[in-house]
Amino acid sequence: MRMDRFDRMRLYARVVERGSFSAAALDLGLARSTATEAIKGLEADLGVRLLDRTTRHVAATLDGEDHYRRCVAILADVEEAEGAFRAGNPDGLLRIDAHPHLTRNFLLPGLPAFLARYPDLRIHFGQGDRYVDLVREGYDCVIRAGELEDSGLIARRLGALREVTVASPTYLARHGVPQTPDDLAGHLAVGFISSRTGEVMPLELIENGHTRYVTLKTRVTANDSGTANALARAGFGLVQAPRYHFAEALAEGEMVEVLPDFPPPPTPLTALYPQNRHTAPRLRVFLEWVQGIFAGGEV
Repeated sequence: MRMDRFDRMRLYARVVERGSFSAAALDLGLARSTATEAIKGLEADLGVRLLDRTTRHVAATLDGEDHYRRCVAILADVEEAEGAFRAGNPDGLLRIDAHPHLTRNFLLPGLPAFLARYPDLRIHFGQGDRYVDLVREGYDCVIRAGELEDSGLIARRLGALREVTVASPTYLARHGVPQTPDDLAGHLAVGFISSRTGEVMPLELIENGHTRYVTLKTRVTANDSGTANALARAGFGLVQAPRYHFAEALAEGEMVEVLPDFPPPPTPLTALYPQNRHTAPRLRVFLEWVQGIFAGGEV
């Protein structure tokens, strides 16, 4: 397979981003041998070594980093120019990372119609709420809940998630139902470990227009929201989560909302993507679609 200049640029940029010939080749639908030979040819044509190769990882040299930045800039210009003429028909693979609950509850219901509108588009969903290095792992965009630190990425606010404090009926039968934040003394919480701080997150309650932070004793902790929610269902304590996590359980009486007059503050929902991705037509139409789902409000 013969690759033109722009195809080699796309391949080289993806190899640098993924740190792997195999991963880059898989992303672009190429054989690994084709990718390897193409990069060897690129290095021969330029007369410099662009990549340091080990058995486990591939990394750009200093010359390679410079060439990568130039390739990304050129490819962004090309995508923007081409997108002006085929904006209605974006194509290619779009790699998105979002929490599984978020994907299943909000993205999947409208996905068939979205893909029917753009038949040449393919989407890969990564599932998690861990930190993702978009560039190195080859993702085009991540969707995250919560306040985010400055990452150098472009951030687009999508909306906000309504939060709720809940407990199981068995837990409340043993410990009583608190009516005010002051009644929480003696209660237990399912401790959710923050991925950013490594510490148990306190409960957050809006009282008299201000957020009050309450730290309760914990007997069980988890760093996965699904596990924390399951522990709360099993009666190990109070937990706070987006309301949609417990909508069915609340409706069926399997869980009980606690302190409804003192709700947690809503959690902002944000899409993050690298500077060089924002002109890609496939990402642009995806972001417009996701923005429409949340419509800038609370869900």
